[in-house]
Amino acid sequence: MNRKFGAELFGTAVLVYVACGVAVLTLGSWHSEFGTGAGIVATSLAFGLVLTGLAYAIGPVSGAHVNPAVTMGVLVAKRMSLRDAVSYWIAQFAGGIIGAAGLWLTFKQSPLWRRDSIGLGADGFGSHSMIQISATGAFLAEVLLTALFVYVILVVTGKQGPTAVGGLVIGLTLTVVHLFGISVTGTSVNPARSFGPALIVGGAALSQVWLFILAPLVGGVLAALVHKALNEGE
Repeated sequence: MNRKFGAELFGTAVLVYVACGVAVLTLGSWHSEFGTGAGIVATSLAFGLVLTGLAYAIGPVSGAHVNPAVTMGVLVAKRMSLRDAVSYWIAQFAGGIIGAAGLWLTFKQSPLWRRDSIGLGADGFGSHSMIQISATGAFLAEVLLTALFVYVILVVTGKQGPTAVGGLVIGLTLTVVHLFGISVTGTSVNPARSFGPALIVGGAALSQVWLFILAPLVGGVLAALVHKALNEGE
């Protein structure tokens, strides 16, 4: 379990540092050659490609959940014990904080970065959403996007799943989820990815982070239930 704990902590930290870092660089309100559309594409690809790499690098060690919602789905699908799930959640949230702290230490070296105006790629709703979506709309989007993402993971990692290209399929799914979700909420689908930046930035990001913890966990449960209904014999 120590190796699995370390892999989940490391993987989540890397995901937050690199992918949220790309989000800050391409969508942050500072000097950038990226337009909003290009920033959305770049950020979506960053999350998908980093997860693809992690799937093949640490997948053999821990399954490369690097996401409490994924662990929730795997738990409800009865593929892991509650004790192991709790260990994964601790590692993932710790990794999210470490990754966000590393990002903060990096960007604070730039005189152009501002914690309050540029942030660290935290998610949001209302005035903190590109389309100013309500909390209800944000919750619904996060539940459904997470359910789609976790459902694909459960199918791909099942007995009949395409083992060789599983990591690629998972990474591409995360990319698509971000292409839709960035304009809506910033795209969480991962409580640890949201909690780390929100904790470091504080303010509205921290006051709204409850939604981006709860909704993805609900989505993970929904994914497991859908998987059981559609893939019972797997």
